Amino acid sequence: MTQQRRGNIAVALILILLGVWFLSVQLFPGLRAFAFNRLTWPVAVIGAGALMGLIGLVTWTPGLLVPACIVGGIGGLLYWQNATGNWASWAYAWTLIPGFVGVGAILSGLMNRDRRAVLSGGSSIFISLVLLAIFGSFLGGMALSRYWPILLILLGVVLLAQGIFRRG
Repeated sequence: MTQQRRGNIAVALILILLGVWFLSVQLFPGLRAFAFNRLTWPVAVIGAGALMGLIGLVTWTPGLLVPACIVGGIGGLLYWQNATGNWASWAYAWTLIPGFVGVGAILSGLMNRDRRAVLSGGSSIFISLVLLAIFGSFLGGMALSRYWPILLILLGVVLLAQGIFRRG
């Protein structure tokens, strides 16, 4: 199947699913109340990411999984922040975004049977979690305030090892 044909199928699926969603919201008052609830609005962002991921899987477009994971992950962060009211956590929660990229890269790599993409995705997740621990402890969101320099050293060692042992 050509790339253009896959793109057309993806656009068609998006239009169909959006139409079904908007029709359902109009026909079912309970669904409308849920969709426009003050506490559940981030579910739409999570749903957009899930929709992108589903379309990427159905049309076998692995490149769509990276933005799907970014959008879905940010939706999950927004849901948590909205539920807890901890909006100040954006000071360090942004460090999870490279991890979302890593999850998408792993999924895309698995679909393409690309070992390098899977390893690169794992590195992105690791770096993202280390940065979360560093910034979270430094900015008061986590209880590692005294030992965060160890995480910085660990991150530096990992990046140095990747630079030394990387092939080609």
